[in-house]
Amino acid sequence: MAHRTYDVRGSARAACPPSRLTYGEVVTKAVMVKVTGRVQGVSFRWYAAREAERLGVRGWVRNEPDGSVAAHVEGDRPAVDAMVEWLHRGPSYAAVRDVAVTEAQPSGATAFDITY
Repeated sequence: MAHRTYDVRGSARAACPPSRLTYGEVVTKAVMVKVTGRVQGVSFRWYAAREAERLGVRGWVRNEPDGSVAAHVEGDRPAVDAMVEWLHRGPSYAAVRDVAVTEAQPSGATAFDITY
């Protein structure tokens, strides 16, 4: 089964390996985040992608089979920290119970995608 990714505007495109960073660009922080609670069926991924775009972070967000939401977030340290803070709250219809954050390797993502 081919994976598809969707950008913030909802346009589908075939999944492909992440692009590498351009010369001189530095990613200072990357994290993996798992959010549990009432986080599926409440537009969590869509709002997360909007917030990521606003903050200028890159990566992806997806629903997990166990009912959680997973995200990979990378970018400037203050922006990544702000995104993680937002993930602790989520959109108004969500009820976040727990957020687990682990350091990760930068993937070289050039956008923030909703993946399926």
